[in-house]
Amino acid sequence: MHFPRLPDWSVYLIIVLALVVVALGRQERLNAPPAPPPLPNEQGLLLGPASAFDPAVVVDMPEKTEPAVGTAFSIADRGIWVTARHVVEGCAKVAIVVGEGRGVAAKVHIDPKGDAAILITEGGASPLPLGLDRGLRRGDRAYHPGFPQGRPGEATSRLLGRENLVIRGRGARTEPVLAWAETGRTENLVGDLEGLSGAPALDSAGRVIGVTVAEAPRRGRIYTTAPETLSHAISDSRQPLGGFAAGESVTPGNYGIVADGLRRDLRVAQVICLSAT
Repeated sequence: MHFPRLPDWSVYLIIVLALVVVALGRQERLNAPPAPPPLPNEQGLLLGPASAFDPAVVVDMPEKTEPAVGTAFSIADRGIWVTARHVVEGCAKVAIVVGEGRGVAAKVHIDPKGDAAILITEGGASPLPLGLDRGLRRGDRAYHPGFPQGRPGEATSRLLGRENLVIRGRGARTEPVLAWAETGRTENLVGDLEGLSGAPALDSAGRVIGVTVAEAPRRGRIYTTAPETLSHAISDSRQPLGGFAAGESVTPGNYGIVADGLRRDLRVAQVICLSAT
């Protein structure tokens, strides 16, 4: 059988496209731990409501004895931020880092039911848009920009489903969370993601769908608050939010660039517990 000969330019184009696809695949999985196998029968299914029968993951929370570092993000330009509860709980002084060696003091409102906290400062940054009312499906992507290991960095993941986070020790409780399979991270970021706690979980439209609160490195999983948990925390704080800036499209190929922009504009910032009570 005779096949027509392709023009040289088309051969080069095919080679370039193949290299781009391979490069993007490698970039997304850079230094990421092996993710749990996908569940093909559940891929794309709409996520149901939280249930007491969801799988449980147990976390032992020690008493806070030394300063902690995490991530926060803006939800109102008048100075309203969100972080993870365990980053600031038990702190005598909390600050949002706004520059090298400079911080702004923050008042803390702890969510009594979930791992979220509202921080209030004088002045703030442009807010991230919220997508807490959108339906989530298994296999959806999330992007987690913040400060893992105290340095700028980010991770990306795919939604596995709901679980129950069982906290033992300080702030003991059980709360519904979302479990995500980590699929990629910042180049040369090896080891745990400590310091990423409090980072926003962004969907592909750049909207906040949860707060990053925990990880299971050996299982290759990241845990975020359920959307309803964050929604209740914001409502209970009774802080007016105002208008939201438009979200930016996020993909496996550009999430590092988007994260850098969010940190540069202080829409995602480092939060520090200066002293424990």
